[in-house]
Amino acid sequence: MRIILTIAGSDSSGGAGIQADLKTIAAHGCYGTSCITALTAQNTRGVAAVHVPPAEFLAAQLCETISDFAPAAVKIGMLPNADCVEVVAAALQSLSCPVVLDPVMVATSGARLAEAETLRRLFPFATLITPNLREMETLCGYTIFNEEDMLRAASELGYPVLLKGGHAGSDEAADLLFYDNTATWLRAPRVLTDDTHGTGCTLSSAIACNLALGHDLLESCRLAKLWLTDLLREKPNFGVPNGPLFHNHPALRAPLHAHPKNASISGDPSGGELEDA
Repeated sequence: MRIILTIAGSDSSGGAGIQADLKTIAAHGCYGTSCITALTAQNTRGVAAVHVPPAEFLAAQLCETISDFAPAAVKIGMLPNADCVEVVAAALQSLSCPVVLDPVMVATSGARLAEAETLRRLFPFATLITPNLREMETLCGYTIFNEEDMLRAASELGYPVLLKGGHAGSDEAADLLFYDNTATWLRAPRVLTDDTHGTGCTLSSAIACNLALGHDLLESCRLAKLWLTDLLREKPNFGVPNGPLFHNHPALRAPLHAHPKNASISGDPSGGELEDA
């Protein structure tokens, strides 16, 4: 069994952060360990309060966890301040596994959670960085209007990136994977749902699991997007206005859904597509 370490904030509503990560890890048949960077009082309507424990406590969590559990992959989510970033950077120096960094700066509800500059310290450690459009705009310093802007921003970042296009508002959910000077578009029909709380946490954790299970970067992103798209179709119907996902849906355990017959992807650098047949 592969061990996945998630370093992120806790979501009291259970839909995002550590809770979403651990549910995703379990759905992929992996074992989840967690180090909590912050405690949030939140629900699907927004974040009411954030409590940040001392950075020394985060360091203690990381020390005890890593000394006993050798992670096959690490997922990093909310890091509320520069001290936390430095603690995580120090811990990553002792690891040689894949690292997926979700630069959580703005919650789905719109609440601001972290600053871009504090996260850049971790970019050299990341196997993949997974910003959404709003986070990428903060990182690159300009507004992203279309796919040309997405390609420009991803190529300028200087690190492997999956730029998520879910906030674009088009009929298609188009994500851009850019690494080794190669751009691949992962496309799926947009699922019309308001139950999107924790989608970024879920996707990045799924990618980390797939990397730990031996898939390459492109396949890990492809499988994670397929699984997330299926989750978005299964509405648990609670939470307003941004309900959570149904991570433990009995029909959608990720290992059983890894290679659906009704979906395919092209690795064409000019723009591979993920689509229903």
